[in-house]
Amino acid sequence: MNMQMTPNVIAPPAPKSLAETGLSMVMMRDILLKTMFRMNLDLVSDISRVISLGVPLTQEIVDVARSQKLIEATGTLHATSGNEMGYQLTESGKSRALDALSQSEYYGAMPVPLADYGIQMKRQSVRDIRLTRDQLVGAMGHLILPPDLLGHLGPAITSGRSILLYGPPGNGKSSISNGIRAAMGDKIYIPRAIEYSGQVITVYDPIVHSAAEEAFDDPNSLRRTSNRFDGRYVYCERPTVITGGELTLDMLDLKYNPVARTYQAPLQLKASGGIFIVDDLGRQVDPPQKLVNRWIVPLEEARDILALQSGEKFTVPFDTLVIFSTNFHPNEIFDGAALRRIFFKIKIDGPTQEMFLKIFAMVARKKKVPLDEKALVHLLKVKYPTINGVFANYQPVFLIDQMIAICEFEGIPYQMTPDLIDRAWSNMFVKDEKIAK
Repeated sequence: MNMQMTPNVIAPPAPKSLAETGLSMVMMRDILLKTMFRMNLDLVSDISRVISLGVPLTQEIVDVARSQKLIEATGTLHATSGNEMGYQLTESGKSRALDALSQSEYYGAMPVPLADYGIQMKRQSVRDIRLTRDQLVGAMGHLILPPDLLGHLGPAITSGRSILLYGPPGNGKSSISNGIRAAMGDKIYIPRAIEYSGQVITVYDPIVHSAAEEAFDDPNSLRRTSNRFDGRYVYCERPTVITGGELTLDMLDLKYNPVARTYQAPLQLKASGGIFIVDDLGRQVDPPQKLVNRWIVPLEEARDILALQSGEKFTVPFDTLVIFSTNFHPNEIFDGAALRRIFFKIKIDGPTQEMFLKIFAMVARKKKVPLDEKALVHLLKVKYPTINGVFANYQPVFLIDQMIAICEFEGIPYQMTPDLIDRAWSNMFVKDEKIAK
């Protein structure tokens, strides 16, 4: 189901001149030299594709490096590549490449200046998403939710602000978070890397970002300008970063590799234009209060503060829908000031008996397990009173999967009986007992 909730995002235009890249000639020349050296490239069309600039601009940088006697033509025309001239690094070029690599191992795609990245983020802000009830239902139609829940979630998502989902475990907080992600059906442009103060910070991460398509110049194109957008960006689904108990405060800092002398964007910067989900809040090593304190400036001012290895601090756009999900009551893990800064607080409670039965029937039908009235009565009248009638959304799937596993082991058709309910139930809870050591 294709759900377009925002007008098409305006693409970053491909630079028509080297000046329009916003980068210094020295930085572009050095990245080109390092790329040729590390990847053993000799054709402008190949170099163009790797450094993510059009062929004409790549040729310009090659010509500058040639004028400085860092690159020379090999005098060989490659018949298999449109009779392109081959190039190679001179001894001076290799020396300069090694010197540049000693300062930073970064090579490949030309970065986008931080200021230009900020302009693009405004064009594709998560706060500009307009979500209708129908679109949210379409993304969460597989979940049976309380009727008023979507009425709370919709405004929270379209605000692009922070959301706290709380309530007892096993009731779909994670599924709802994933449903919100699915509802954001449009695509944005993620920079491969950004540049600040001469430092390159890689942003695009194939683990986080799902590329929709890539475009680069066709060396055989007459006009050599086939790019529809700046090739330094990747056209992606709106990103989603999901963290749980493993989240630590230092994951929100700029990552510096001292061996390669390169930087990698922190998780929240990779999530720009999309969603950052902090699942299982309260299970991290750092106290929840500390984690939320780290988000105060970004959440209130739509900007984040990062620091280079030198200690120099700088500001980056913070354009992320942050979803906190916890099994704790908010008053147990936050003070009043922190709670005020979380814009929407939505309780996700367990289902009523009626909703539980709807979920149970839906799961049974989907998994081809016939419903049995005697087994259901046994479940409701005998088993649930032992846990004070507390229903949870995960239980129907758990119980039915257990019964399926038993049937398959016993070699009998899928079925539901009081005995199978008892056997499935025994695996849902651990008996409270003392174990001798």
